[in-house]
Amino acid sequence: MKRSGILNRHLAGALAELGHGDTVLVCDAGMPIPAGPRVVDLAFRAGVPSFAEVLDGLLAELVVEGGTAAREVAEANPAAARLLRESLPALGLVPHEELKALSAGARLVVRTGEARPYANVLLRCGVFF
Repeated sequence: MKRSGILNRHLAGALAELGHGDTVLVCDAGMPIPAGPRVVDLAFRAGVPSFAEVLDGLLAELVVEGGTAAREVAEANPAAARLLRESLPALGLVPHEELKALSAGARLVVRTGEARPYANVLLRCGVFF
């Protein structure tokens, strides 16, 4: 058994398969899940695990070049907007409908138990060298 890092075997395996340019949708419990991408559903109950906890764990494991979130997050969920700005300096904002369309191209979807609106981000993987 792993001693540290991500212990969920489905998530750890999916992360190991990602390559440069692949995208990962980290989403709240209300975001529509697109057909096609691999899905790792971590939601246990409302708020568990939180968007912040999952994002923090993923950013510790992945090299991320940038991210895209819904423009509406700034007004509808200031805490998530602040977290995204602090965690992802190269954050792009698009209308929520566009984020949903972009998520169809994600290689992986990680669903959190977050129950606040617009706690979603599409991460673009980089390389470690």
